[in-house]
Amino acid sequence: MLVISWYLVVLLGALTAIGPISTDIYLPSFPALAAEFATTPAAVQRTLAASFIGMALGQAVYGPVSDRFGRRLPLLVGMAIFAMASVGCALAPGILSLTWLRLVQAIGGCAGVVVTRAVARDLAQGAAMVRLMARLMLVFALAPILGPSIGGWLLAAMGWRAVFWLLALYGVAMLGAVWLLPESLPPERRQHGGAASVLQTYARLLRDRRFMAYALGGTLGMGGMFAYIAGSPFVFMQLHGVSPQGYGLLFGLNAAGIMGVAQWVGRLAGRVPPVRILAWGQGTSVVAALGLVLVAATGWGGFWALVGTLWCYIASLGGIMPVSTAMAMGAQGKVAGSASAVIGVLQFGIGAGAGMLVSVLGDGTALPMALAMAICGLGGLGLRLFLAR
Repeated sequence: MLVISWYLVVLLGALTAIGPISTDIYLPSFPALAAEFATTPAAVQRTLAASFIGMALGQAVYGPVSDRFGRRLPLLVGMAIFAMASVGCALAPGILSLTWLRLVQAIGGCAGVVVTRAVARDLAQGAAMVRLMARLMLVFALAPILGPSIGGWLLAAMGWRAVFWLLALYGVAMLGAVWLLPESLPPERRQHGGAASVLQTYARLLRDRRFMAYALGGTLGMGGMFAYIAGSPFVFMQLHGVSPQGYGLLFGLNAAGIMGVAQWVGRLAGRVPPVRILAWGQGTSVVAALGLVLVAATGWGGFWALVGTLWCYIASLGGIMPVSTAMAMGAQGKVAGSASAVIGVLQFGIGAGAGMLVSVLGDGTALPMALAMAICGLGGLGLRLFLAR
């Protein structure tokens, strides 16, 4: 079994962060993309939705493949696809080609997201897994802290295409790091069934009320973050006149909230029942989302009330995600890859739906983003309580 060193934590966190870094780093480029390709903000937002869909579809394949062939092989394949698709994005001649390339890029990059959760389950369970997931959140949260700031700087200095060249280099670096990563799933613990066995495993997981309670409880909460990612460029930069650099600072402030809460949760693991920590996190997200709806609908409190309620919702995810993931996967050691895939498909499928909801409801205000976040927060809490009765 692998030793859980800080080097391993950083590497696994960097692999997990491929999803948010490939999303967050190009958010400041939205207005520039719309201008260069002479298209609408909605068309640019569809490149983001395509990425969410690719993340959802790819994880359904990588999860069971990693249960059968080990963790390293799907990671190597995924990082290679991610790097090549990033080069394609940098050379994209139009918004349609960029949308399709973002889909392929996400299909490659999602290997880092889904397999990392499986590796974490290979190495730990219970309170130890909560602590490990909290450490991964420390690295994971650096992506939204640094991503928009780096993206804003690259946009100003070299244009939006430089963002995707940097992502290509990131993919190559991760490919080299994975090549040196020891295997965490020995041959005697691997699954050997075919497609029918994979479908049976997925069916069993979807019927497992306890697994689905925590899987949906966490992924719906994250759906609110996807709504925020989709709506915040318009809300901050166009509605409130925030610069790309200022947007990156605000985005990073929210990610710092996730980081701080996740580390606090890691310290509580083993001393406070995880279900109590999860209840606190979900309760906070619901209150914050309802406050956000009030601010967006009435204008009460102005810009800083909007920033404050958003911060509270996003920070609460630092308590929701490590605990819900550990509780969902705790009993799924034999099929950790498939269980991680279900969580990932739900996460990015719900995220794509939340992002599209923001786009469809778009009315020139912050209310569509706020409503989508409130639906996700309430849905996550309600489904967890119902399914885990």
